[in-house]
Amino acid sequence: MGNKIILEVAVFSVEAALSALNAGADRIEFCENPSEGGTTPSYGSLKTLIGLTNKAVYPIIRPRGGDFLYTAAEYECIKADLLMAKELGYRGAVIGLLNADGTIDVERTTELVKLAAPMEITFHRAFDRCNDPIKGLEDIIQTGCKRILTSGQVPNVGDALPLVKQLVQKAAGRIIILPGSGVRANNCKSIINETGATEIHSSARKANSSYMQYNAPSMNENMISMGVDELEVQNMLAAIN
Repeated sequence: MGNKIILEVAVFSVEAALSALNAGADRIEFCENPSEGGTTPSYGSLKTLIGLTNKAVYPIIRPRGGDFLYTAAEYECIKADLLMAKELGYRGAVIGLLNADGTIDVERTTELVKLAAPMEITFHRAFDRCNDPIKGLEDIIQTGCKRILTSGQVPNVGDALPLVKQLVQKAAGRIIILPGSGVRANNCKSIINETGATEIHSSARKANSSYMQYNAPSMNENMISMGVDELEVQNMLAAIN
């Protein structure tokens, strides 16, 4: 297939990040709180992980779940967390900010890109909620972001390949289009072939059961944590390269 295709894996814990890297993932999107779609990892998690690997790990900088319209106080949190990741030595980070009317928040995104330099900045799937993906593409290019993570403005990227292909073509090398959401070993190669994307994103999620020998019978939590299926990561790498 020519040049190597980059596989980014989204993870929700330090252990999951190490599993994905062990399986051969090229880059990690590091998050916490999968039930909220991913929020900024704790300082302890960020400090621990960067001490355990020198591979590309990009933490998401997102102060809460929900929408991507942030108050002044939330924006200060984003700036502080971004600077923390930079000071810890992370190569890149993942952000996404919108205006109330569904346009890209160009002003604040540009400020964050400058604040983070020389870190690479990915604009995440907040893009999928913007009101015009083609204008949104141009706006994000203007901010200096390195790539856009997108499912083509639908829940599963496999249902929006024509739009993703259009984005790749219109980007024309000015920014990387990173297809994600619903990407697995059985479809990643066709997504690459049909869109012309050079990178791809998957969570390769796997539910991990607790290793506790004792669980309080009076409590009803299932004690499941979100991990990474290493075999799925290996199969995706084999399929795309």
